[in-house]
Amino acid sequence: MTTPRDLAEAATTAIIRDFTTTIRRGVVVDSPPGAGKSTLVVRVAAEIAAAGEPIMVVAQTNAQVDDLVNKIARQLPGHAIGRLSGEDYTPTPPVQLPNVTVSNRLNDLSRCQVVVGTAAKWSRCESPTQWPWAIVDEAYQMRSDMLLLIAPLFERMLFVGDPGQLDPFSTVDGERWAGLAWDPMQSAVAVLLRNNPDIQPHRLPLSWRLPPSATPVVQRAFYPFSPFGPGTDPATRGLSMPVPGIRRTAADEVISLAARTGWGFYELPHRNTVRTDEEAVAATADIAVRLLQRGTETFCEDAPNGRRLAPGRIAIGAVHRAQVAAINQQLRGLGDIATGIRVDTANRLQGAEFDITVVLHPLSGRIDATAFHLESGRLCVLASRHRHACIVVGRRGIPELLDAHPSTEPMHLNALIKFPDGWEANQAVLAHLAEHRVPATP
Repeated sequence: MTTPRDLAEAATTAIIRDFTTTIRRGVVVDSPPGAGKSTLVVRVAAEIAAAGEPIMVVAQTNAQVDDLVNKIARQLPGHAIGRLSGEDYTPTPPVQLPNVTVSNRLNDLSRCQVVVGTAAKWSRCESPTQWPWAIVDEAYQMRSDMLLLIAPLFERMLFVGDPGQLDPFSTVDGERWAGLAWDPMQSAVAVLLRNNPDIQPHRLPLSWRLPPSATPVVQRAFYPFSPFGPGTDPATRGLSMPVPGIRRTAADEVISLAARTGWGFYELPHRNTVRTDEEAVAATADIAVRLLQRGTETFCEDAPNGRRLAPGRIAIGAVHRAQVAAINQQLRGLGDIATGIRVDTANRLQGAEFDITVVLHPLSGRIDATAFHLESGRLCVLASRHRHACIVVGRRGIPELLDAHPSTEPMHLNALIKFPDGWEANQAVLAHLAEHRVPATP
C-alpha cells in the first residue's frame, strides 16, 4: 500500500533526478502550502554538497536565509556553510553554529560548500565563472528583474515556490510593462515558464500542514489545476476544550464548531464600516483569547497524547497594518493571557505555520471590492496557515458585495492571466464558510 510518505519521496526523487541530469538551465517545483519546500531545498543542497560540489542557495528575506542556513548546517555538520550577508547584518542565533561562516564578501566564503544569501545580495555579486548549481527558495516571491540579475551567476537553477501565494510586492506602478514577455513585476517563475514553454513544473503532492478538513477547500479555491492531498488522515489531528465556560456565547459556538469541522465563520450583522471595524476587531481578539481560556488542547502526529495550546501557536491575520494595530491594542486590554498571540498582515504571515488561525475577512464591512482586497494570494495565505482549524470573522453581505462589484481591472494584450482570480477564489471560500456560519449574538 502506497503511503503519503511514499508519494512525497517519489516526487522528491524525481525532482532531484531531473535537476541533476537535465540539460535545461531551469527546473521548477510547484508546492502547495505546507508541502515541505524548505525540506526539499535542504535535501537537494545536502545531496549535492555531499557529492563534493558547491551549491548556492537564494532566498527572498533575511529570515528565510537564516532559517535555511540553520537547517542546512545541522544537516551537514561536517561541511562549511556560508551565510552571505549585507554590511549591516548582525548574526542571529540560528546561524551561530560552529560550521557557519558569516560574511558580506563572497571571497571570504570561497571554502564553503553551501552559500546562502538573499536575492538582493546575490544580485550585487560578481564572478568570473559560473557556479554549477543554485536553488531559489520561495521563487514565486522573486520578481523577474531580480532573476535577470542573478541568472548569469549559475549554470543550473532549481526554482521552488508556491504559485498560490502573494505575487512579488512592489511600490512601483507596473502597468507600463503589462503584457511584455519580460514584465519585471511578474514573478521570476511566471516569466521563466512563459519564455520556456518546454519546462514542465514538478509538483509536490501533499500538504503536511493543512488538515484533511482544509486541504480540499484550499485546493479547489486556489489550486484548481494542481491537485494535492493531505499528508495526514482525519484521525491524526484533533482539538479538545476541557473548560466549557460558565456561559455559552457565539464565540464559544464558533470555536466548538471549528474544533469539530476545522472551520468556523463568526458572522457579524451587515454594516458598512471603517477599516478598523471595532466590533470585528473585538471579535477576532475575543475568539483568540477564548481559545486559551477554554484550555484548548491539540492532538497530532507530533503530540498524539495532546498538548496545551500556547499563545504563540495562535495567529490573527488581517490585510491592513491599521487593523493589525487595532487588534494588538484590543489584545493588550484583555490581559497577560493574550501575550504571545501573533497578529500580522497576510504578507508577513506568508510562510508561517500555526495550530489555529483567526482571520478578519478582507472584504468584511467594505462598500467595494478593490483589486487589493480581491488578490487571491492574500486570502490563500490567510486560509492556509493552520494545522487544525481556521476561524473567519466577517460581516454578513460579502457574497452580495462580490456580486455587485465584479472585477473591473483593465485587461492588457498578452498579459499573464492568473487562475483562479480573486473573485472566483473568494466565492469558493465563502460557499464553504456558509456551511460553518455562527451568527454573532447582539
